Amino acid sequence: MRANILLALSAVFFIALTVWIVTAMWADVGFSLTLHGWIAYGLGGLGSLALSIGLFWLVFHSARSGHDNIDKPEDLNH
Repeated sequence: MRANILLALSAVFFIALTVWIVTAMWADVGFSLTLHGWIAYGLGGLGSLALSIGLFWLVFHSARSGHDNIDKPEDLNH
């Protein structure tokens, strides 16, 4: 339980630090985002993360369920 709380707090801190660093870097070059831009930026990141998690899950699920097994030895030569 305590480890989960520490992990959640670390994740929130990392996200806040990342947002602060990105904002500071963009301010140095004179670039700023509106609220809609930040929402799109966040949704794009979450979408990319969800897609990668889903694809990794499919790879592991396929390998563990036996869908990737070769049924006949003669299929190895083709």
